[in-house]
Amino acid sequence: MRAKKVLLTLLVLLAALALSSCAGSPGFEAPGVTLSVSPDGSPEEVSTGVQLIVLLTVLSLAPAILVLATSFTRIVIVLSLLRTAIGTPTVPPNQIIIGLSLLLTFFIMAPVYQQVDQQAMQPYLAGEIDQETAFERGAAPVREFMFKQTRQKDLELMLEMHGSGRPETLDDIPTVVLLPAFVISELRSAFIMGFMIYVPFLVIDLVVSSILLAMGMMMLPPSLISLPFKLLLFIMVDGWYLIVRSLAQSFM
Repeated sequence: MRAKKVLLTLLVLLAALALSSCAGSPGFEAPGVTLSVSPDGSPEEVSTGVQLIVLLTVLSLAPAILVLATSFTRIVIVLSLLRTAIGTPTVPPNQIIIGLSLLLTFFIMAPVYQQVDQQAMQPYLAGEIDQETAFERGAAPVREFMFKQTRQKDLELMLEMHGSGRPETLDDIPTVVLLPAFVISELRSAFIMGFMIYVPFLVIDLVVSSILLAMGMMMLPPSLISLPFKLLLFIMVDGWYLIVRSLAQSFM
């Protein structure tokens, strides 16, 4: 809940900054929002309109950025592959998979969000630091988390494609390079975990198919017979406990 409140506070803060920054501008009207840039306007008015457009763009991209910069990518892919490996493509439904992935993401990212709240959000709301400093302090814990989960090979690839020289420290690596490298590393880790999950269920499918073929029951779908055995195996080994524990420990 603490992490969720921090995310909501961050989005509300950005929206409040957008509205407060253009409160004194004659080109902004409510409830019908009208944004106009007049040639006779002062540079401050033009700057306010540009800031509003930029902030609205950032707010529209914020959900995707928050999803890609957290543990959500790995979790949702692993859970989706688990569902496919068992042979139940619609059970659990997509809403449950995404909801569980979000809950696990908030749980895993809670320490990072607490650092963002203590180092950036609270000082900024108290008026102790400005907006630029708050952004730099808030990005530092998230970047540290991404660096821990990013492979050096993927990071070097993005640096080469970006045309940046070899950085001396991690602080010299721009976020625009770190983010895609982190996503690639997360996809690789998710597919490795998915492969390990597939193996025992694949063995059951092979055994059932061989038995049915030996009995001459070629018209009977093997998946129909193997599904109860795969569900039984998953229940006996306490599968959900193992999957959730493995996902949480993979980020430690």
